[in-house]
Amino acid sequence: MQHQQPNLLYIHSDQHNPYVTGCYGDNLVQTPNLDKLAEEGIVFENVYCPSPICVPSRMSMLSGRFPYENEVWTNSHILNSGIPTFAHAMGAAGYNPVLIGRMHALGPDQLHGYTERLVGDHGPNHPGGRGVDHGELSGTAGPARVSLQKSGAGQSAYQVHDEDVTVATVDYLNRLGVQKRAGILAEPFSISVGFMLPHQPFVARKEDYQIYDGRMTMPENHENFSEKLHPYIQWWREKCGIKEVSDDEILRARTAYWALVTRMDIMIGQIITALNENDLNENTIILYSSDHGEQIGEHGLWWKQTFYEHSVKVPAILSWRGNLPEGVRCNRVISSLDLNATMLDALGTLPLPNSRGRSILSLFNGDDAQWEDIAFSEFCTDDGCYHRMIRKGEWKLNYYHRQPSQLFNLSDDPDELDDKANDPDCQDILEELTEKVLDGWDPEKIALQMQAKREDTKILGNWARKTTPPDQYRWNLLPEMDYLD
Repeated sequence: MQHQQPNLLYIHSDQHNPYVTGCYGDNLVQTPNLDKLAEEGIVFENVYCPSPICVPSRMSMLSGRFPYENEVWTNSHILNSGIPTFAHAMGAAGYNPVLIGRMHALGPDQLHGYTERLVGDHGPNHPGGRGVDHGELSGTAGPARVSLQKSGAGQSAYQVHDEDVTVATVDYLNRLGVQKRAGILAEPFSISVGFMLPHQPFVARKEDYQIYDGRMTMPENHENFSEKLHPYIQWWREKCGIKEVSDDEILRARTAYWALVTRMDIMIGQIITALNENDLNENTIILYSSDHGEQIGEHGLWWKQTFYEHSVKVPAILSWRGNLPEGVRCNRVISSLDLNATMLDALGTLPLPNSRGRSILSLFNGDDAQWEDIAFSEFCTDDGCYHRMIRKGEWKLNYYHRQPSQLFNLSDDPDELDDKANDPDCQDILEELTEKVLDGWDPEKIALQMQAKREDTKILGNWARKTTPPDQYRWNLLPEMDYLD
C-alpha cells in the first residue's frame, strides 16, 4: 500500500567519529552497510553536533534548540517537558513515533513526544537514582585513563544493549510487514533507533577485535603534553590522566573502537535487511547520525569534550530513494539541528516554532545559494568551563571564556595544527566570529544558571535516593555483561 506521507527510520548512535567509516574515507574499517546506505543517498561531510557531550547534544537534537536555550549543558540536566520535540511534531502530524533504545534523557519524562518506547536506557531515569555497575570494567564508561588501561577483547554491556535494541527493531519491522501483507497497515511509520555503540568502554568481542588486531594504526596527529598546549587542553589532559599514554594502550583502545564501529554496522545492516525483506523500504526516509564524535587519540585526546573535528563533527547519511539524489556528497556546513528540521520537512509536518534548524532539502531543490555555511556547538561544565564554537565557511573559532580563543582555517589546515588567533592578518575574522559566537550567548549568565541548577539537582538527587522512585524505562545492565578476556 503506497502512502502519501513517507515513513521514517532514524538511527542515532553514540560517539561515532565520522572518519571511522568507509564512506568517509577510512580504508581499514569494515562498514559495508553504512557504505551501501551512502551509495543510495547523500553523505554530509561537515555536520556539527550542538554539544560534544551526550545529553546536551541529544536534547538539542530533540528540540531543535541550542543547549543554552534548553538550559541543558551537562549530563545531569533535565529537558523541560514543556519544550516540544520533533517527536511531538510527528505525533501532531498523525504519526505514531516509536523509540527503540537510547535517548539519554533525565527526569520523569522518558518519552518527550514518543508514544511508544520498547527498550530504555541503562542509566537511572532520575538524578540520584540507582546507578550502574560495570563490574570488571568499572570506570571505563567515563572520561578517565582507566578506559584506556582496561581496553581490548572482551565484552561491553553497551553491545548487549544494542543487540536487544536490534532484536526489538527487527521484530517491530516484522510485525509491520505482517500488517502490510494482510492489507491492514493503515498509516506510515516513524521509528527512531538509539544505539550505545561505539561509546567506550573500548572493549569488543574477540571475533570483531581480531579483525583489526595487529593492523591498527597510530593516530595521525599526536600532540605531546607541554606548556604549548591550549590551557583548557592542558587542564583536561591532566584531569583525565592522559598527559602521556602508552602505545600499547593507544593501539588496544583504537582496535576495540574500530571493532565496535563494525559491530554497530552489522546491527544496522540487520535492521535495514528487515526493512527490505518486509517490503517497507518504499517511500521510506533513512537517516543515520550520531550525538558527537570520538577523538581516538588524535591531538593526544580521547572521548569527546573538545571542539576538535574528531570530537564535534558527526556522520550524517540520508537516503530517500526516488526523492533525493543517490551517491552524492555534500560539503556544506550543517548543524545536527538541521537534521531535525529536515526530517520534519520531509515528513510534511509543521516545523517546530522555536527551532534553530534549517531543512537540508533546500540544498537539493535549487535553493542552495541561500544556504549559510554556519554551525555552533557549546560545552559548559560544572567546574567552570564555558566554551562555544562557531564554524563559518572555512573558518572555525573555539571560544573559551576567560581563556584564549583558537582560530583555524580548515581549508588550509584540516588537522587544526596551526592556531591563527594571534596572526595579525586574521584579526578581522577573529573579531567577526567572536561577535557571532557571543550573540545571544552570555557565559556569565550561563554560569549563574548552572549554579542554580546545581542547587536544584541536590534536592532532586536526595529525593530520588530517599524515595527510590521506579524507573519507567530502564534496560537492566548487569555487572557480568562487562568483562575483558
